[in-house]
Amino acid sequence: MTKESQKDTAQEQPVVEAVNAPGRNEMPVDNRAGAHTSTGVTEHLSWGARSDIGLVRSHNEDSFLAEAPLFVVCDGMGGHAAGEVASDIAVQTILEHAPKHADDILLGVAVEEANAAVLEGALSGTGKPGMGCTATCVLIEDNKMSVAHVGDSRIYLLHGGTLVRITHDHSYVEELVDAGEITADEARIHPSRSIITRALGSDPDMYADHFTLDVSVGDRIIMCSDGLSSMVPDKDIESLSCSSVTPQAAADTLVSAALTSGGHDNVTVVVIDVVEDGLADINRAHRLRQFKKWAAVILAVIAAAFVALFFIKEASWFVGNNEGTVGLYHGFKIEVFNQRLYTLAESSAVEVSDLSQALQNQLEKGISVNSQEEGHATIERYRDQIDANKTKAAEAAAATKSASGANQKQQGKPDDEDEDEEEDVVENETGDATPNKAAQTGKQAADEAEAAALAQINGVGREGV
Repeated sequence: MTKESQKDTAQEQPVVEAVNAPGRNEMPVDNRAGAHTSTGVTEHLSWGARSDIGLVRSHNEDSFLAEAPLFVVCDGMGGHAAGEVASDIAVQTILEHAPKHADDILLGVAVEEANAAVLEGALSGTGKPGMGCTATCVLIEDNKMSVAHVGDSRIYLLHGGTLVRITHDHSYVEELVDAGEITADEARIHPSRSIITRALGSDPDMYADHFTLDVSVGDRIIMCSDGLSSMVPDKDIESLSCSSVTPQAAADTLVSAALTSGGHDNVTVVVIDVVEDGLADINRAHRLRQFKKWAAVILAVIAAAFVALFFIKEASWFVGNNEGTVGLYHGFKIEVFNQRLYTLAESSAVEVSDLSQALQNQLEKGISVNSQEEGHATIERYRDQIDANKTKAAEAAAATKSASGANQKQQGKPDDEDEDEEEDVVENETGDATPNKAAQTGKQAADEAEAAALAQINGVGREGV
């Protein structure tokens, strides 16, 4: 992919240019011939990129890609009409084979596919034999950044105002630095600094370094070719990156610093800001999963409770007051949200008022029975009890009447008086008297009648005396 097409496909967004720190005398980068820029923004990322020929080279062999969430910088080598071909082939191949998610292993595989494509391009005549390039790429997804890297292009992470280089150069001078033979500043100006120990297009068995890092809101990622890192010390890259508000302003400032320092090589800088790391969405999704989990548990418990309630209801019976008569009900005497959990299964002609007060109170609350048959039998017992009580009451009334008639005959009362007394006795009896009450009433009347007869006899006897 050419840098012109990258510019066309980039999302053009208005940006607020940063004001550089005062006192700097930097070379302007606007309107430079052969310069290419790309600026874009998504929900999670904001970026700016600039690639410049520099002040010495006649053409630009760097290629870059800025299509979120994938960003690539490739620095070509192999001379005129070869290095730029290799870097362009690498960018296109990485784009075609890059994973959809932040998987550093698959991203490394994409870089290795690019190596094979560069080798094939050299053999097929697309480029020149011996052409090659570096490849440094990142894929950012939420708070994860996957990295794949070959060569001496670099990736820096600016976190909390501190710049950290997260890639290791595959170069001769980097090996000298690792061995402690030279310092990092000496490596920047070392005569052999351009010797690359690993690159695309040099070895079919080449492999890419790859790893994944966590990033967070406010982090700034800086990707660059060695046209920046060989001209500007890391401490200056840190300060310039911190002093620029937008990613595009940072990219422009860093390229300008490289040109101001001499611009001996092509210089390409891609700056990416993490504006949203997705943790809020992750936490929200986690809370939603937890809510759904607990909601499912609660609903399962409620469903189990309703099932249990249904079976308990189906097995429950009670005897109660059915508007003045005794009725048999299915369920239990409970109301939930004004809904009765019982239904009338059987009515009867047994009057509640014919039963004792204590039994009436129990019927108001409901008397539990084990089955419909037991409920029916209970109602029949109440009926039999009432009939028995009425029979006893009638027998007691008849006994009272007989005793009263005998007393009247002993006292010589007229029959009409007996009839009046009998009517009085009948009028004093209540229809709903229980057998015990009726018997008591008859016994009292008989006792009173006997006492009156004895008193009269005793009185007659005294008069005769």
